Amino acid sequence: MEKAPKFDLAKITGMMERRVADDALESPEDSLTMAVAAARDCLERSRYAAGEIDVVISCSISRLADGRRLQFEPSFAFRIAGELGAFKAIHFDVSNACAGMTTGVLLLDRMIRSGAVRNGLVVSGEQITPIAFTAAREMEDSRDEQFASMSVGDSAAAVVMDCAVDERDIIHDVELMTCSQYSHLCLGMPSDDTGGLAMYTNNKEMHAQDRLSLWPAFHRDQLAERGSTFAGEGYDFVIQHQVGSRFVDFINLVGRRQFGVPMPQSLSVLDRFANTATTSHYLVLHQALAEGWIPKGSKVLMVPAASGVVTGFLSATVSSLEV
Repeated sequence: MEKAPKFDLAKITGMMERRVADDALESPEDSLTMAVAAARDCLERSRYAAGEIDVVISCSISRLADGRRLQFEPSFAFRIAGELGAFKAIHFDVSNACAGMTTGVLLLDRMIRSGAVRNGLVVSGEQITPIAFTAAREMEDSRDEQFASMSVGDSAAAVVMDCAVDERDIIHDVELMTCSQYSHLCLGMPSDDTGGLAMYTNNKEMHAQDRLSLWPAFHRDQLAERGSTFAGEGYDFVIQHQVGSRFVDFINLVGRRQFGVPMPQSLSVLDRFANTATTSHYLVLHQALAEGWIPKGSKVLMVPAASGVVTGFLSATVSSLEV
């Protein structure tokens, strides 16, 4: 920061490290190149070649490409499909703040269930640390609305999905809801001061009790419609959005109070990777699988928390997912 801070960011957020896109002059990383790299890595572990993919869905918030310029046309999905050689694939972008990748998974889930496509690729590349650098230049204390920007990291993730053939690998639920009356509480825009990329968040209002209670209320109602309960679903692990350790602990506490049962074991990697926006849940799942934290056949619950306000849940049993 420009001035020595009077707060301990690591103590407040639980984050010790973050990853920042490489700015090497010859081949700098950006939202697009990272998304393409993640997609290629994903396909290498898939049974499908790029030419066999039916749909490509790009879900990035950040849209930096070609010299780190903001790009909206052509779509990222179009460019990613082209780079991969998925020339026959339907392709489109979705934008839903930090719930973007889960939104992509929801859309692909419905497309596969309807028979519209056989398979697809959901991908996101997030170069969001420019907002952290803007905050470091402009912030003075932890009450500043750019404080949340200090806790972000760059990343990319991709998943290939197709029709489940048994209960060993299956998406049970993926549901989302939006309360748009809170959309003003977190806004990305040019900085009021220097014009750099910035994010302004009213953390006190965003994390108020009634906002955090939206997820368990929505989740409980959705399960009740089919005669189930949170305890009855038998979740083994829960992955919350990686906002910070205090947020993760508090949202799990809210869940325990609302559902009236202990929460599943909570998984997190925010100490190493920080808040990686749309990719955060999938980065946690990747590390959990890669490092052997979860046994085969585990039922994992993901709970998005995005500006908008967007919440919901995704549950899946995971047995043979490759990372």
